[in-house]
Amino acid sequence: MRLLLGFMLLLLSAALPAAARGETGYDLWLRYQPLEHRPEEAVRKTVQYLVVQGSSPTLAAATAEFRRGMGGLLRGNGFGVAGSAPRDGAVVIGTPQNSPIIASLGLKLAAIGPEGYLIRSARTAEGVRITVIAGNQDIGVLYGVFAFLKRVQLDQPLENLDISDAPKLKVRVLNHWDNLDRHVERGYAGQSIWDWQKLPGYKDPRYTDYARANASIGINGTVLTNVNANADVLRPEWLEKVKALADVFRPYGIKVYLTARFSAPIELGGLRTADPLDPQVAAWWKAKVDEIYRVIPDFGGFLVKANSEGQPGPADYKRSHAEGANMFADALAPHGGVLMWRAFVYAAENPDDRHKQAFAEFQPLDGKFRDNVLVQVKNGAIDFQPREPFHPLFGAMPKTPLMMEFQITKEYLGFATHLAYLGTMWEEALEADTFRPRKGTTVAKMLATPVEPGAATGMARVANIGSDVNWSGSQFDQANWYAFGRFAWDPDARAGEIARDWAALTWGNDPAVTGPIVNMMMGSREAVVDYMTPLGLGHLMATGHHYGPGPWVSDLARPEWNPVYYHKADAAGIGFDRTRTGTDAVAQYAPEVAAQFSDLKRVPEKFLLWFHHVPWTYRTASGRNVWDELVTRYDSGVAAVASMQADWNRLEGKVDGRRWAEVRDFLAIQRREAQWWRDASVAYFQSVSKRPLPAGHAAPPHDLDWYKAIRTPYAPGNGK
Repeated sequence: MRLLLGFMLLLLSAALPAAARGETGYDLWLRYQPLEHRPEEAVRKTVQYLVVQGSSPTLAAATAEFRRGMGGLLRGNGFGVAGSAPRDGAVVIGTPQNSPIIASLGLKLAAIGPEGYLIRSARTAEGVRITVIAGNQDIGVLYGVFAFLKRVQLDQPLENLDISDAPKLKVRVLNHWDNLDRHVERGYAGQSIWDWQKLPGYKDPRYTDYARANASIGINGTVLTNVNANADVLRPEWLEKVKALADVFRPYGIKVYLTARFSAPIELGGLRTADPLDPQVAAWWKAKVDEIYRVIPDFGGFLVKANSEGQPGPADYKRSHAEGANMFADALAPHGGVLMWRAFVYAAENPDDRHKQAFAEFQPLDGKFRDNVLVQVKNGAIDFQPREPFHPLFGAMPKTPLMMEFQITKEYLGFATHLAYLGTMWEEALEADTFRPRKGTTVAKMLATPVEPGAATGMARVANIGSDVNWSGSQFDQANWYAFGRFAWDPDARAGEIARDWAALTWGNDPAVTGPIVNMMMGSREAVVDYMTPLGLGHLMATGHHYGPGPWVSDLARPEWNPVYYHKADAAGIGFDRTRTGTDAVAQYAPEVAAQFSDLKRVPEKFLLWFHHVPWTYRTASGRNVWDELVTRYDSGVAAVASMQADWNRLEGKVDGRRWAEVRDFLAIQRREAQWWRDASVAYFQSVSKRPLPAGHAAPPHDLDWYKAIRTPYAPGNGK
């Protein structure tokens, strides 16, 4: 009887709508739930069967994805695969080289390049109505299949199609800060998904789902290991493990990359030096690279962090970054490999403004890097803050390929529990006008324009992926992974459109659900800025793990590690003077940008305290003095989280219960921690400014010493 009852309950649960069932989030935006707002018959008029001519691992992946997707969307109804198109309703996938049907259509595919796709409604020579998903290479076909399935999920038209798309950037890569012991630096989603102990013997099926998810948004590379590199990954036994992952990812167009520790010739090769101009060192790296390509023929290349935060590098031997990078590039070039060299550098012995140091080290090297080097530059000059002005290197190295580095994992924006959609942050950085060489040269345009025909272009983001069942530590952090792929494909994409697509794919296509979710997302990052770093403040987080507020910290070994270095609050005022009367960091921007940032009347208020030290009595755009405005912004951030809570509570019963409850609980954590940020920050800055709170704004419930005494030594994600 119990068995019968259990079986009946199982059948009943399978028949329930998604909102009544519990979901874990594992399926990400590839849920392929049965269509709810479009009759199946309307889809089946256009999509009745799949035609695949030719074979390859990538075409097999495209076929499997199409059948998986349509099978879910059409409630498990059979979806056949044929080798020809004898009747209407065929979806034909392939390239002119492997599909006679596509070859016969004479499609103009040159403009879409090797990774682009075309989706078109057409008729065969026999007059049969078909839908074509074509590319010049099989990977373009796979991207097209994902695009078509997205159209079905979003209830977009499937008739009279004429769509073509191609990525604007060549290298679209995730950076995993994963250590070989599976600890993830700045990770908030469990352990590393790379189970090195079981590789190469066991390939977790999750690796395939990881590849599917990345391919669905156009990501074509993954750096498997932490930028704070461990040379052991270059040992032969570890390369076999890397090969196992590469074999899984290859059908999905994803190349593997590794981080290279600059001192590996000493640690692995027994040399006494890692000087990049030493012939023995260059020979060691050449031999190592040759070995890697024998094991992994399509290896992508290396990512290197050098002379930054204690990592070894060419400066240890009085060599430049270009000399260090070119040594790697020369070893990789015969194999078509790419060298990504991080520009995140600041030296302990350099007393200059940290904002200026990367520019000072790299800009004079413009044109001195090999053609297969991409200099990887963070979106801002400090370090992935909730808000920063764009990095002055963008536009300042016209002879050197630069790639953008964003951070998906929220090291400085509340870890996994704070809802912060980063699409708006990235859009802000990408649409910034560099004025180099002229007005209208946005960061996005600069990234997408090769320095010469055929030169590399790219975008990287520090991944937020881990072993948690929902991949990213929270349901909404999946949106930032998704948004990375969309922006890497097209740096001119719009954050709002991306949010709408993700919400519909992830939570269902009901406007009563997606509308509030998108509104929450689009205001969420600004809320975090308000309760953490309003008006251009930055780097006010607690030491090491960066969890919680620490604006009072002033006792760390290096000045630029201390929050007081960045806000410079004193009895007279607050902010970092980066104009001519201060560090003159503004001079690193184009004159038009420097003039705007330098002028108190023209600087965007969101960057006010980033570039100016102003009196507490300085009048802001609202008419409030800067002290009252700060307090108002802090309270506004907390209120915005409360508003998100109310919006989410109204969605109870409209989305599945398990994910709804998780988001509810995380928003409650965010509300408490936003209040903590507000109260601690107000208590500290009031102790400095000696000013009364503006009318209507509550005093912190505790004194400053109470907030200073809070210790969280086991907060996740810290380095090891």
